[in-house]
Amino acid sequence: SGRLVGAAAELAQWIGREIGIPIEVHYIGPWGRVQQEVRAGKLDAIVGAFYTQARTEYMDYIHPPFRETRSVIWVGPQGSLHYRRWSDLEGRRGATVINNSFGEAFDRYARDKLDIQQLPSLEQAIQMLQRGRVDYLVYEDSPGEAYLARLGVKGVRQLQPAVASENLYVTLSHRSPCNTPEIRGRLQRA
Repeated sequence: SGRLVGAAAELAQWIGREIGIPIEVHYIGPWGRVQQEVRAGKLDAIVGAFYTQARTEYMDYIHPPFRETRSVIWVGPQGSLHYRRWSDLEGRRGATVINNSFGEAFDRYARDKLDIQQLPSLEQAIQMLQRGRVDYLVYEDSPGEAYLARLGVKGVRQLQPAVASENLYVTLSHRSPCNTPEIRGRLQRA
């Protein structure tokens, strides 16, 4: 329906009440499109972005972060991956969502050593995992669990330990008219 639901949407509404500015929450589409919209200034803010240095070129991060989230390895029903450390993923086929980040250290390691295909949507990545077209999926734990439950997917499970634990931030587009010192201050206080 174009309506975004869940914890981040509720947090955005709460923040809007706290700072006295109504915040409209919309489902824009896949993560890559969300970032393009922020970069272009068509979207003012993101509620729930990991910090990466590259993203600071088009958006400001509001401190402090509001939550820490873990990124994990997901395997399908037939998955036989024995994962304990990043090197266990070498030589295997992985998937994630376009423009997703799992912290700068893992991103760098993945770029240099791993074969991870970036797909347009989480649903497509899950389908590839279920069909055995990839050996693993890298994605956040709680959002992944929620998505699997919503789709009614069985047999996909997460492995431990997490590949990364990263903070989630509210961000403002550099091109947003809302990105003023006053509003950034109000957001930080909230």
